[in-house]
Amino acid sequence: MKNTLPKTLALGLTAGVLVGLAGFAPAQAHDGPRQHGPEAQLSVFHGVPGLVVDVYVNNELTLDDFEPGSFAGPLDLPAGTYTVAITAADAADASAPAIGPVDLTLTAGTDYTVAAHLTEAGAPTATLFTNDTSRLKRGEGRLTVRHIAAAPAVDVLAGGAAAVSGLVNPHEAVLALPAGVISAAVAAAGTTEPLIGPADVDVAKRTNTIVYAWGSLSDDSLNLAVQTVATDKQKNGHRGHGYRGHHKNHSHHH
Repeated sequence: MKNTLPKTLALGLTAGVLVGLAGFAPAQAHDGPRQHGPEAQLSVFHGVPGLVVDVYVNNELTLDDFEPGSFAGPLDLPAGTYTVAITAADAADASAPAIGPVDLTLTAGTDYTVAAHLTEAGAPTATLFTNDTSRLKRGEGRLTVRHIAAAPAVDVLAGGAAAVSGLVNPHEAVLALPAGVISAAVAAAGTTEPLIGPADVDVAKRTNTIVYAWGSLSDDSLNLAVQTVATDKQKNGHRGHGYRGHHKNHSHHH
């Protein structure tokens, strides 16, 4: 399975979502003058392994042949509610979605990521996350860890020690850390044997570095993907990329 897209293709997808969504208004928008003010920012992450999808917003095809492990956006959108449906890549329309339709309510001035992913039991679903862009102390970065994998509770290890314990799908943990590179790994809760990683993650100052644990434990497709969102109202700070997970299947006999 291809885990990440070539940079040129990923940039093309980002441009595609920008063009495809630029004309959208909220589903409940009324005729009349639109209020001016800060818009919402929305990124999309595809975390369903082995499934290339199309993404429809308000019944319009917005992302075509969206590959697992990739990000699209961010996009500035007027505040309001948008209906999102995710279909198989060969679907003719959004009438029989694999995920959704789900209504996403976006608030002005807020930064979001919607993730298509698996539940702990392995069923496709979608979750809307709010990205914390509040001000950090000088010299600090924010690390957000999101569990969106078909796997039980996990611990997130930083430098071999548990920084987050007992994280369950589809929840997140948010930490403020001194800026710098950490060695991050994901292990089953209460253990230190990595299911994913370790991988170096750069926790940059004035940035929310968001790590997604995605894929499936039973299918040996666990992965990490990393998104960065600037904090303190700094714009043009979104990036996303993925790491290949290394699942080690060890049987322990007592």
